[in-house]
Amino acid sequence: MSFRPTTKGHLTPGTGSAVTRFAARADVAAFVRQIWIPEWDLPAGEQAEQLVLGYPASNVVVEPDGVAIYGPTSRASTRVLIGSGWAVGALLKPAGVRLFAERPAELLDADAPIAAADLHRSICDVMASPGAAERSGAAESGPADFSLAGSGPPVPADAAPAAAYRARAADLLQDYVVALAAQRSDGGMSDEAALANQMVDLIDEGDIRSAPQLARALHLSERSVQRLASRYVGMSAVLMLRRRRLQDAAERVRADPATDLGELAAELGFSDQAHLTREFRQVLGFTPRQYPGSPAA
Repeated sequence: MSFRPTTKGHLTPGTGSAVTRFAARADVAAFVRQIWIPEWDLPAGEQAEQLVLGYPASNVVVEPDGVAIYGPTSRASTRVLIGSGWAVGALLKPAGVRLFAERPAELLDADAPIAAADLHRSICDVMASPGAAERSGAAESGPADFSLAGSGPPVPADAAPAAAYRARAADLLQDYVVALAAQRSDGGMSDEAALANQMVDLIDEGDIRSAPQLARALHLSERSVQRLASRYVGMSAVLMLRRRRLQDAAERVRADPATDLGELAAELGFSDQAHLTREFRQVLGFTPRQYPGSPAA
């Protein structure tokens, strides 16, 4: 399956940082959806505030101060960037989550450190290399986000000389995941893990709007689907479907602030406009008409 851009979680795109994204290599594609590398260098005294509705997944992130896994989030989150910095992250597929966490449900709205000193040192060395000094080169504009890392077009390692260090950092993180999987007797990919990956692929395609639909597509009971989601994602399938639907709604409102909310609610499977508005406010903290850039904002 080709690498498909997904940036629905970026509620305030283009603020503060540049993000380079790489499609996962073939040897790690069962565990990682993409590698993302945000970098920023803001003038003294300035800051950038980014609002994100996270993709329903976990990320492994290497930063200057350590390595951690960040679980899925139940609400929109805000990150404030100051000064200069970077991160190298892997957006994990369900099978990849289990390489790092036996109980993903404990990571909902949480994070946990990962003891990976060699990985941390290697990536820090690469990100501090002379080529990394030009932080604006060969990167796509977009927000730095540890709960989402919405995907975009992969950047070839030879796109520009300044991009080589990013490709090297991406390879180091993928090498680490491959090594973890190799330590498992099943190579990290059981039949159940493959089914969990399929579940997320179906949700991501956007055609399935309800848990019963998802269960039928997977040839499972609804209870089995919920158990699978808990074991491999850390949030229920219902919440994952709601997140996808709300991301679709937010993207549409951002693209056309004057969009008819009643028609949008019906199209996306909300019971009515009031339902859409209520879920918008509950998760994002504002209504569709209060969205930045809308006529009433």
